[in-house]
Amino acid sequence: MRRSLRRALWASTVVAVAVAAIPVASAFGAGSVTTQFAASSDWGSGHEVRVTVTNGSDAAVATWRIEFDLPAGTTISSFWDADVTRSGNRYVAVKKSWAGSIPPGGSQSWGYIGTGAFRAPTNCTINGASCGGGTNPTTAPPTTRPPTTAPPTTAPPTTAPPTTAPPTTGPPPPAGRKLVGYFAQWGVYQRQYFVKNIHTSGSASKLTHILYAFGNVTNGQCVIGDSYADYDMAYTAANSVDGVADTWDTGALRGSFNQLRKLKRMYPNIKVIWSFGGWTWSGGFGQAAQNPTAFANSCYNLVEDPRWADVFDGIDIDWEYPNACGLTCDNSGPNSFKNLMSALRNRFGPNNLVTAAITADGSSGGKIDAADYAGAVGSLDWLMPMTYDYFGAFNPQGPTAPHSPLTAYPGIPTQGFNSDAAIQKLKSKGVPASKLLLGVGFYGRGWTGVTQSTPGGTATGAAPGTYEAGIEDYKVLKTRCPSNGTVGGTAYAYCGNQWWSYDTPATIGGKMTYARNQGLGGAFFWELSGDTTNGELIGAMRGGLG
Repeated sequence: MRRSLRRALWASTVVAVAVAAIPVASAFGAGSVTTQFAASSDWGSGHEVRVTVTNGSDAAVATWRIEFDLPAGTTISSFWDADVTRSGNRYVAVKKSWAGSIPPGGSQSWGYIGTGAFRAPTNCTINGASCGGGTNPTTAPPTTRPPTTAPPTTAPPTTAPPTTAPPTTGPPPPAGRKLVGYFAQWGVYQRQYFVKNIHTSGSASKLTHILYAFGNVTNGQCVIGDSYADYDMAYTAANSVDGVADTWDTGALRGSFNQLRKLKRMYPNIKVIWSFGGWTWSGGFGQAAQNPTAFANSCYNLVEDPRWADVFDGIDIDWEYPNACGLTCDNSGPNSFKNLMSALRNRFGPNNLVTAAITADGSSGGKIDAADYAGAVGSLDWLMPMTYDYFGAFNPQGPTAPHSPLTAYPGIPTQGFNSDAAIQKLKSKGVPASKLLLGVGFYGRGWTGVTQSTPGGTATGAAPGTYEAGIEDYKVLKTRCPSNGTVGGTAYAYCGNQWWSYDTPATIGGKMTYARNQGLGGAFFWELSGDTTNGELIGAMRGGLG
């Protein structure tokens, strides 16, 4: 079966978080439209700001234009969710064309990365009227919740007939952070992992989003990956989420799509995103990049097919890798990823999610440097650097090294091949922390023929795995080869002549603390079937996100 092989990478910086707000208002309707600048991160040489426009009037606000000055020595290096232009120290920010009107009492946000320490904007106007209130900032209380800069998302209406399952509303997302998990399309075969297992394991009540992997990309278009697994496989009552067997009625939706529909009715808080590409199916993105509009149209027509439009809340792109090499090599240029994401956002509009899994290669001149991820982030709700699969038995002689190190450590085989290096590199390029999710693998990678218990040993090849040599699920490794050490913020295990690395609930706790401290938008994992039957790892992620 296909497996998405991930390679990733980044450098460590502690970011001091400071929040400052400058309330500014102008008369508009029978009330006011206010604009608030909030510096959510300030690390001295740079800062991240969220700007929120709130409609305090009694009429919808169709458009807005904010003009302001930045003090000398402070500039905007990148921005998202608004169109920003500059003349000297004067900046103009205008609402994105795809963003809807702001209803009375509603708000919209955009954001930017600034150079230097945060300094309050001055001479602010909104829609031509004076913002008022002077230029002295008022201090807002600190917050542990990362800023949300993406446009609001609304699930499409449910049109299918009701099921007999009672609604089961899960608790709200942890502190506003996203907890996103992949469901592997092919897991319904040999693994016998069904959507039902997301419910019975207790994982559904902890998730905010499910990524359905994968759709294929061929001839410059989004296409179905496995029609039988996706929408045709008939489920028995025993395997169905709600205990009701599928029918063979004409036009009836079956397969995982129907199971996801049922799961969403039980857990209305969950959003489902259809992911396209992956390690095996990324070869078609280069052709898609030649005509981004046509590609986006094909994807929209497939995701919003009337047979399953209510199942999906958006699209995810897993391109491995733009302008670089994965299973195949791409030479579509540094702007291809940005152009593709822009076309998808324009086609899917503001009420659908558009996300992307990206490289986590934080090495100098590595894959992060090959594409304009910062330029694309304005079109995306979030980015998921795949901070796993850095090392493994794809190098059969070793050296042994953890496949998902959080940080560098003495003797790491390749500099920049760790989660922190990737996150810091992306932030330095202008990607806001709030739009980055930290990746976790629910599996281990291992070697055989190893004689050294600590990292850095030689090997003779890949350790045996249940489905693939060199890879094994956490639920198997936790008892077959228990961890007996940690390095770089993750666990490793030496048993017999095998050496494995994988995350445990304890190391996941450390990674979630890191995500909180860095102000990240949350975390994601590959993939659901690797966890225990009671959702041990996803529980650790949910608890660690706070």
